[in-house]
Amino acid sequence: MLNCAETAAVLRNWDNILVLSHASPDGDTLGSACALIRGLLALGKRARFACADTIAPKYGYLFDGMPQEDFAPEHVMTVDVADLSLLGGLREQFEGRIELAVDHHGTHVPFAPQRWVEPHSAATTELVFLLLQELGVGPDRAIADCIYTGLTTDTGCFRYRSVTPCTHRIAAEVIEWGADAGEINRVMFESKSKAQVEAERIVLDGMEFFCGGKCAMVRVPRSVYETTGAADSDLDGVATLPRQIEGVVIGVTLKEKENGEVKASVRTNLPADSARLCARFGGGGHKGAAGCSFPGITMEKAAAQMTAACEDYLRELNLL
Repeated sequence: MLNCAETAAVLRNWDNILVLSHASPDGDTLGSACALIRGLLALGKRARFACADTIAPKYGYLFDGMPQEDFAPEHVMTVDVADLSLLGGLREQFEGRIELAVDHHGTHVPFAPQRWVEPHSAATTELVFLLLQELGVGPDRAIADCIYTGLTTDTGCFRYRSVTPCTHRIAAEVIEWGADAGEINRVMFESKSKAQVEAERIVLDGMEFFCGGKCAMVRVPRSVYETTGAADSDLDGVATLPRQIEGVVIGVTLKEKENGEVKASVRTNLPADSARLCARFGGGGHKGAAGCSFPGITMEKAAAQMTAACEDYLRELNLL
């Protein structure tokens, strides 16, 4: 396990670096990758980005003006990747080649010989900010937007229990650098297409409650996208909705992916731990938010397995 200074020392000695984000990319993995790449480029190094999945248009500004030179990487690293399986379609290509992992998940499963993991950080962009400072990268507005994006998206606009004084201090500093905080928050939390609103309406109409109202589940089959024209990324925010209902301890969102895999996003309120629940299916994350996958089974079977797991877990917590 490395610390910030040791991670910086590794990167100082590297060039031709490939930075990998996890599949189904969110604001933290993309913000971390883009901020780090911009910082490495500023130091005169060559660095580029790769991800198994398409980047949602709302994150396009993170890449504005950032060169994407194609070169054979000498070194490969990941940001915000808690498990090798989260690389999706890139796993087979890069398994065994990843030398460094920078991450903030307490459920991180080691897959790189060198890693800097800080589970108490609210977002991986916190670590990237500190890393860039250690490397001597000065204030830059584009980097500031990247860092702020990761902070605000991984904390629900600074509402989650993971937020620390350090989170706020870094947010304040990148705003001083010129991060467009108000516009980023608007794009991430207050802007929806008509297709997105219609998709959310269909999904929420089918919300199910069980365990005496302590659990709520929504399902997002592929037909929802076909009916409304919404993109997969348009429904990223749906996962937070079941937990917001009074009395709900565990909120589950099941999404059917294009490859037929069913992905579960779990959000919990105290005393439940999302990561512990998802670990039963080989997943992980944080106490308040985690995920897991159900490859090779139908939505109905995935829902049945998750329902049974929620019931067992609530009994363990003496809530049933």
